[in-house]
Amino acid sequence: MSKKYEDFKNRKETIYQMGGEKAVAKQHKDGKLTARERVEYFFDPGTFTEIGTFVKHRITNFGMEKKNVPAEGVVCGYGKVNGRMVMVGAEDYTAMAGTFGEYHGKKFAAAIDMAKDMGIPFIGMNDSGGARLQEGIDTLQAYAWLFKSQNLASGIIPQLALLLGPCLGGQAYHPVMQDFVIQSRDHGYMGIAGPAFVKAQLGIDIDLETLCGVEAHAVKSGCTHIVAGDDKDCLDKTKELLAYLPQNNMEKPARVNTGDDATRLVPEMDGMIPEQTNIPYDMHEVIYKLVDNGEFLEIMPDFAKNIIVGFARFDGRSTGIVAAQPNWMGGVIDCNAADKVARFVRFCDLFNIPLVNLHDTPAYMIGPDQEWKGILRHGAKMLFAYIDATVPKITVIMRKSFAGAYLGMCCKDTGADIVYAWPEATITIVGAETAASVIFAKEIRNAENPDEVRAQRIKEYSELYENPYHAGERGYVDDIILPSETRKKICASLDLLENKKVARPWRKFSNINM
Repeated sequence: MSKKYEDFKNRKETIYQMGGEKAVAKQHKDGKLTARERVEYFFDPGTFTEIGTFVKHRITNFGMEKKNVPAEGVVCGYGKVNGRMVMVGAEDYTAMAGTFGEYHGKKFAAAIDMAKDMGIPFIGMNDSGGARLQEGIDTLQAYAWLFKSQNLASGIIPQLALLLGPCLGGQAYHPVMQDFVIQSRDHGYMGIAGPAFVKAQLGIDIDLETLCGVEAHAVKSGCTHIVAGDDKDCLDKTKELLAYLPQNNMEKPARVNTGDDATRLVPEMDGMIPEQTNIPYDMHEVIYKLVDNGEFLEIMPDFAKNIIVGFARFDGRSTGIVAAQPNWMGGVIDCNAADKVARFVRFCDLFNIPLVNLHDTPAYMIGPDQEWKGILRHGAKMLFAYIDATVPKITVIMRKSFAGAYLGMCCKDTGADIVYAWPEATITIVGAETAASVIFAKEIRNAENPDEVRAQRIKEYSELYENPYHAGERGYVDDIILPSETRKKICASLDLLENKKVARPWRKFSNINM
């Protein structure tokens, strides 16, 4: 072997050793894979090609001239995942704690740019000690490169972020600016500042898990979309999510043969949900019976649990599902639920994924708490999202569909292409008791027997409006169907809407409420 080849081999082997034996052993002791092990597990065998392997920082301050940071603490490259080309940026915690410096950021941003130009999904594997302070403004500027690249790729390619270790400081904007965040229950942390900084600046004692672990983001803040266990579980769930998504915004998701008959009836659904609108049930059970093989990938299951969103298939087609959850807060829509729906709808619209909407919701939440939090502003996001969306949209009104929630959950004139209703459906502006107490308040107040008059007026209003037939007469509902027919009707509707085209006047974008 020539000296040049031997030199090349030695240099590459040094890079592949990452932070060295001790650092790798520490990573394993902590229960984590190294960046290169994650990449190896994630990609189809033999398909990964690394880029920027020899990239090196150029800082000489604070002893950095003596610091060797292999691959600049981030492994970037492309390969195939279940046969589909994907780009990755995997931070290497063994190499100077995966800290984010000038060339670390340059590699990350370049990988996203390449993914955008090639029209392939980007996966960010986050495991970093944060900003490399030794590099000063160069580190700060590198964040700008990264955020700009992410933003310009948004809506063109799917971007998925994995929290496989710490992700703190300004760097934490990186995952939340991507489409989905998958957080390791065991090791994933994301926060704008760590406990030490919080203590120094605010005098608050708090541990890392409480401040920015799974409970903080999957339950409270809504920043995390999927929670997984160890590294391999996170990577497996990423593959599962990718299977529902297209390569880019110019393609549709792949249609697969699931073996589930599109004309299958579901007789057990007839009479399955309680007719009384105040009796709860679990909407998940309805979803499992409707979708192909009962397979449903829920997004944000622990945040705003009054609304369910996620991906499933109908006759092999990847489909987004938005459903009220009567089992939690009666399925009412509050600020968090509205945000959850709006962003999910917009994602599906960006990537050509049809939407199925299941109604059983009484209203938007009222009262001072939600009013002051901006329920009007948040609730309007759903209206903007559905009306803007040009993908096929199918709505099934199962039971309650009242007031603003009827509009916000995608009715005929807020975006739905086809609307079905079950015989149990009650589609009206408000419930009969509320309506009667307003319309006939004076009559009831002056009656000799107010209770009798109230009951009579409630019955009258209920018989007139608390049913699906009045909406059917007006054409606001396309058909009233048995619950057992729902899957068959959805699949047939998706066939009809397969090549739906929408022409609208040019504009940059709608001024959606933020």
